[in-house]
Amino acid sequence: MTEHVLLLHGIHMHAWTMFPFARLLKQQGLDVETFGYYSVWQTHEAHCAALAKAVEAFFRRHPQQPLHFVGHSLGGLVLRRFAAARPDLVRGRIVTLGTPHQGSHTAKTIRNKGLSAPLLGGAYRQLLDGNLPPLPEGVMLGSIAGNAPMGVGRLFGLHGENDGTVLVAETRCGGMADHIVLPVTHTGMLNDGETAHQAAVFLRQGSFERGQKAA
Repeated sequence: MTEHVLLLHGIHMHAWTMFPFARLLKQQGLDVETFGYYSVWQTHEAHCAALAKAVEAFFRRHPQQPLHFVGHSLGGLVLRRFAAARPDLVRGRIVTLGTPHQGSHTAKTIRNKGLSAPLLGGAYRQLLDGNLPPLPEGVMLGSIAGNAPMGVGRLFGLHGENDGTVLVAETRCGGMADHIVLPVTHTGMLNDGETAHQAAVFLRQGSFERGQKAA
């Protein structure tokens, strides 16, 4: 049976930014769709409502099949909110890519510099401050982090193992099923074959594959 996956992009991005990762997942034998949302100016309630419509439409087409999710960065936090609000619609596994489950140091620094409104909108208060509901019982989430520190993080005093935007420590989520660190940057992971492979492995079996590149 073909596994179906819905992809969610990160902040200030669009659905098409996930096309490279969608292509990589298709090479892993998965059926992939993308979901677009207004990451900065919509509320998380609006995100969840729109996502629920998309998921319900999928189940009308495929009533007997599960639907997995992959969220990059903020997209993973949207999925966390969605899972808490509509656990009945989470009938597959979740993989998050570079998602700051513990809150974002970079976003906090942006807020403290008075740049939150133009750069983050309502995303910090609603999603990026680390104040998220716990994973519902039975929801399986795997978190992929990167540790190639090239990106805006240095401009905002990001110290410790990181992907250039998000600290590895921030990518850990209470109740997660598995966690893995790969030598990729925050945006580079979307074009990385190993990241796609690990995501596909988790979606299929509920755990990542440990190898030379993984930590």
